[in-house]
Amino acid sequence: MEKGIPYLNTYDGQTIRYPDPLIKANDTIKLDLESNKITEFIKFDVGNIVMVTGGRNRGPAEVIKNREKHKGSFEMIHIQDATGHEFATRLGNVFTIGKGTRPWISLPKGKGIKLSIVKEAKKRIAAQVASTA
Repeated sequence: MEKGIPYLNTYDGQTIRYPDPLIKANDTIKLDLESNKITEFIKFDVGNIVMVTGGRNRGPAEVIKNREKHKGSFEMIHIQDATGHEFATRLGNVFTIGKGTRPWISLPKGKGIKLSIVKEAKKRIAAQVASTA
């Protein structure tokens, strides 16, 4: 806080003064660009959908299953994707994109499920065979 004025900083570098006091670190806000006011926000809680922005499992949209706090180390988030695959990553590698399992943004092809290279190649070949038949 600068001079006792509450504010928050966004990922794109904006500073918003006098935000809702319920908004905490790692929450996601929906900002009206014309009025520069916060219209909605999503708490960073278990059960919300997130996009993984770093680490080995980058890309797909998943649901937060658990949150572990380790003193003196990184905070870990346990995540499960739509296929049931579970993994853990650092807090800094995830970004909340929706409440529950309903995203606020449009997801890439495959609803954000990341396929292995082999599965993706099989899917592509099957699509080619179906289009030529």
